[in-house]
Amino acid sequence: MTYKYLEKINFPSDLRKFNISELKNISEELRKKTIETVSKTGGHLGAGLGVIELTVAIHYVFNTPRDRLIWDVGHQAYPHKILTGRKNKIETLRQKDGLYGFVRRSESEYDPFGTAHSSTSISAGLGMKVAKDINNDDANIICVIGDGALSAGLAYEALNNAGVLNKRLIVILNDNEMSIDRPVGAMSSYLTKLLSSKQYSSIRSMIKNISKRLPKKFSKTLYRAEEYSKGLVSGGTLFEELGFYYLGPIDGHNLDSLLPVLENIKKNNIDKPIFLHCITKKGKGYTPAEESEDKFHGVNKFDLKTGESISISNKKTYSEIFGETLSKFADNDEKVLAITAAMTSGTGLNIFNKNHKEKLFDVGIAEQHAVTMSAGLATEGFKPFVAIYSTFLQRAYDQIVHDVAIQKLPVRFAIDRAGKVGADGPTHAGSFDIAFLSTLPNFILMAPSNQNELIRMMHTSLLINDRPSAFRYPRGTGIFYENNIKDKDPLEIGKGKIINEGNDIAILNLGTRIQSCFEAAKILNQYNINPTIADARFAKPIDTKLIDLLLDNHKFVLTIEEGSSGGFGSTVLNYIHNIRIKPTVCNVKNLFFPDKFIEHQSPEQQYIEIGMDSDSIAKKILNIFDNKLINIQHFSKKK
Repeated sequence: MTYKYLEKINFPSDLRKFNISELKNISEELRKKTIETVSKTGGHLGAGLGVIELTVAIHYVFNTPRDRLIWDVGHQAYPHKILTGRKNKIETLRQKDGLYGFVRRSESEYDPFGTAHSSTSISAGLGMKVAKDINNDDANIICVIGDGALSAGLAYEALNNAGVLNKRLIVILNDNEMSIDRPVGAMSSYLTKLLSSKQYSSIRSMIKNISKRLPKKFSKTLYRAEEYSKGLVSGGTLFEELGFYYLGPIDGHNLDSLLPVLENIKKNNIDKPIFLHCITKKGKGYTPAEESEDKFHGVNKFDLKTGESISISNKKTYSEIFGETLSKFADNDEKVLAITAAMTSGTGLNIFNKNHKEKLFDVGIAEQHAVTMSAGLATEGFKPFVAIYSTFLQRAYDQIVHDVAIQKLPVRFAIDRAGKVGADGPTHAGSFDIAFLSTLPNFILMAPSNQNELIRMMHTSLLINDRPSAFRYPRGTGIFYENNIKDKDPLEIGKGKIINEGNDIAILNLGTRIQSCFEAAKILNQYNINPTIADARFAKPIDTKLIDLLLDNHKFVLTIEEGSSGGFGSTVLNYIHNIRIKPTVCNVKNLFFPDKFIEHQSPEQQYIEIGMDSDSIAKKILNIFDNKLINIQHFSKKK
């Protein structure tokens, strides 16, 4: 596809050479380029399509990168990347050694702050504005935040502080009435009420029309009248009560409105923070996205003409297994409830929602609240299952410790996206939950080796009523054994199992790397090495009897886990060196995530890089044996 205008634009300075009348054509090309790109790479499409005109207008009016532009979360930043020197690399998006799917400082000077988790933009922007003022630098700071991200407490902490400091920070609300799923909470209702207030709009329009015909000295008087009219209609907007100068709502797709408003914001010396409320449409300009329930929030590669996904697998994901199983629990137990933080579809709870809508609580992007609310439910005898991605659960660690663990409340944590997540990269990897949960007193932490084990762990968790429990599982599909008669059998707490009996070396695996262990064993068999393979099942409490058995009957034990140091392997070593009475002559090694963040690429590539694929596991075992007769170069890393 050829692009008449975009081929001439490499940076915003090129964009500013065009006439205002040409910006609509540029916007249309930018929309087409974004759709074409994501159809090939997969990624977050709907949010970017919703800010095409806003992206063009901001870069046209403001002097980026001197004026700092912060995109909250970064889902919507693909068009921004195209306009800021990365057009020729845009089709490397989310690929190994390619552009990141979110925003990161190291990628471009046009990305002043890294974003991938929501609701950070206003806090970061305020910090930048304070720094600029100290340095006597009058550069503008523009924060673009969505209505979904505005449901998080961090955003309100920042708004509150910005109002108190009275800094000229520019906050643009991209209000598309969506986050990942449908909007929730009182703020969503409030924004809708603002938008639908025709009385408010008519008063404001009347004042603006009058002001155009009068000398400037009367503008201040009219401004006061406008402020008074707001009070008459609604008592002043929430944002004005917080100390902001509120503008809007305006159509975020109408450049005829956007450009003059942004120009006025830039030129007028408003000595307080500014809040511009823009109404946009997620998925705008691409019919399949507009008609999709999630507006093509996150998609695999798809057919450009039809919007149909080019499916990678028709197997059920771990998230779907979780949603189906929890729905069955709720069929038979009225105390079972589901809580999530703006991730209903991502966690599989859309399946639960079909039959148990009244038992699902989507609290918005508010993980801290989700955890403490669940703790409150548990005190009243309910059985809350909190489904949150591992990377987002980090945001609620204090609540997990103080509100759940210390009180021994039976909150059940379904930790989705545990381990490496591929193209979403280090900001979304579930690397640390084993380490930060396994150190907590009163906690039970499980990790299934396959999807049947996940079902059994859910049954186990359902029966634990005297303390918190958690089960972690990866993104994507896994091994599922049809008609497994043990699926409904709960596990014995802290009990692992030996799957394959061997000799000399034992592999004690926690989680879904078990399949790589089997494949590594096949390689090792060629060299007359027959490892024992054991499924730990529990990161806490660990199965000390199983560990003793492995230590007493093998020369070497290798632990494997899909998490950082300080987790399962560390707990095993602590037992061996500080608790176990019997002397240990067995050589014990740990395999865990390295002390670095792993860049975005396919999950398979990530596990090869960190040495958790079958070849790497086999190599590590051969190195443990230090067998000089074996040419370990036989194992070549997959490209």
